[in-house]
Amino acid sequence: MRMLIVALPLTAVWLAITGSVTPLNIGFGLVLSLAVAGLLREQIGRAAEQLRVRPLALLSLIALFFVELAKSAWRVTVIVLSPGLDIKPGILAFPLTLEREAQITLLANLITLTPGTLSVDVSDDRKYLYVHALDCRDPDAIRRDIADGFERKIKEAFR
Repeated sequence: MRMLIVALPLTAVWLAITGSVTPLNIGFGLVLSLAVAGLLREQIGRAAEQLRVRPLALLSLIALFFVELAKSAWRVTVIVLSPGLDIKPGILAFPLTLEREAQITLLANLITLTPGTLSVDVSDDRKYLYVHALDCRDPDAIRRDIADGFERKIKEAFR
């Protein structure tokens, strides 16, 4: 059952990537997703045992991601189209309050998928996530945005 729960979203991603929602492509995507889920079944099992998912909070996290995606895409567009490129790129250390590997990995991926930021590394003790920001003039504001946004929503969605 867990494999199917993992395979269905992967199938949806497959359909989105290929841009084709034909019965044959749905079937192929499902078979491919089940194969990937089968290869990762040990990791999926461990992660599922560690995390309890709250569906409404997960939907809230997904909604937040799309809002942040749109806002940051707009900010990057404005920066790129502005004459002179008045930016100060940099790497900042974000202090993690998340403890589980799956939560930290999700946070790092959400940051990386958001234009203008990139997760670079996690400290060996898992206390800090290093983030490259396109415009790092106010690192404290970036830390606050991550903590009050993605990190808080991840805590709410996965207990």
